Amino acid sequence: MRFYSTNNPQTTVSVEEALFHSLPADKGLYMPTPLPHLGTGFFEKIAGQSLADIGFEISKALFSDDISTADLENLTHQAFPFDTPVVDLEPGKTSVLELFHGPSLAFKDVGARYMAALMSYYSGRNDKEVNILVATSGDTGGAVAMGFHNVPGVRVSILYPSGRVSDLQEKQLTTLGGNVQAFEVDGSFDDCQAIVKEAFVDTDLNTHLSLSSANSINIFRLIPQGFYYVRAYGQVRKSGKPVIFSTPSGNFGNLSAGAMVQQMGLPVAHFVAATNLNHVVPSYIKTGVYTPKASIATISNAMDVGSPSNFVRLAQLYGNDFDRFKENVSGYFYDDDETRAGMKRIYDQFGYVACPHTAIGILGLQHYLLDSNNDYTGVALATAHPSKFKPLVEAVLGQPVHVPDRLASLAGRDKKSIRIPAQYEAFKESLLHTVL
Repeated sequence: MRFYSTNNPQTTVSVEEALFHSLPADKGLYMPTPLPHLGTGFFEKIAGQSLADIGFEISKALFSDDISTADLENLTHQAFPFDTPVVDLEPGKTSVLELFHGPSLAFKDVGARYMAALMSYYSGRNDKEVNILVATSGDTGGAVAMGFHNVPGVRVSILYPSGRVSDLQEKQLTTLGGNVQAFEVDGSFDDCQAIVKEAFVDTDLNTHLSLSSANSINIFRLIPQGFYYVRAYGQVRKSGKPVIFSTPSGNFGNLSAGAMVQQMGLPVAHFVAATNLNHVVPSYIKTGVYTPKASIATISNAMDVGSPSNFVRLAQLYGNDFDRFKENVSGYFYDDDETRAGMKRIYDQFGYVACPHTAIGILGLQHYLLDSNNDYTGVALATAHPSKFKPLVEAVLGQPVHVPDRLASLAGRDKKSIRIPAQYEAFKESLLHTVL
């Protein structure tokens, strides 16, 4: 397995290089080559396999030339002590894939914990410290903080937009301490992401620190996210109908992960890209013109991304062919009023409590099923536990929301963050002062 830059497919690097040096020097994004085809037999035998079992089998297909089978089995089962169950809303027609059973109660636990296990494996062999930089619009930071907390040889710096994450999301970012440091940025997620990207191409900073990212710009965040699409397919394939997935989308790493396993043979009939008012990809699907914009703040804050980094990956997975892209992906978007109404309707109709992101995924799925008028089995990705948005969900539903103990315990902890302006030099100075 090798990795090429989206800006230069002719030059490739190793697994370890792509893992620890998240961005190529030419400012592209790494992509794996060649993508193995898993074969139809693989997908016919996965019904009873857990997320960890499936992750191990796919990891072998990808990395067996670089990491021993025993080590791959150990690290995948270490990463995934939890599963990703499918819950039916309308059996055989509409279901949700619950991705919030990990420690931070969000889908990003899957990618963050797999990355942490891989980095721990390589760091243990090389005896070197790596500094993880991550920008978050909500859930990534908590998953990375918990996934990497106290991992030997790793320091984590999390940048988040001040006032644009929920209270409990902020507690997950700012209360662990130890090897995890939060930077509260006076700006948007796009500002945070721009700072992180500039850090990776700053020659001076990289002479002082060994930098890597746990954002979805790092390909190793995306690869394990493909595992749960396969796990979901194993749970719903018994319907005998074509399977479609609706993915709440912001930076488009999650949907890119689905497209990647589709290229590896997963029988996905179609994807739905469901967004909030940051709808540059649904607009692209409608017009054929990709026009990034400044992000807009919404109640589904983890998707407030106006310039999604992973669009270039998604486009390359479909050969940079607009017709092929549109054949495989449909786009829908919803404003805050539509999202609130959807949350309430989903609860009244199915008794299911959905966070705003999950509700957007379900709404997109329902709209596509109506528009296509085909008999599909549809799976919407439930990306975060509703308790992470407790005040909003309770206000919309008029019902109390249970907060799992592992999240409730954070409420009384003191926030500790370094507040900085949305300027790269301010971040660089603070980071070097903190680390060196």
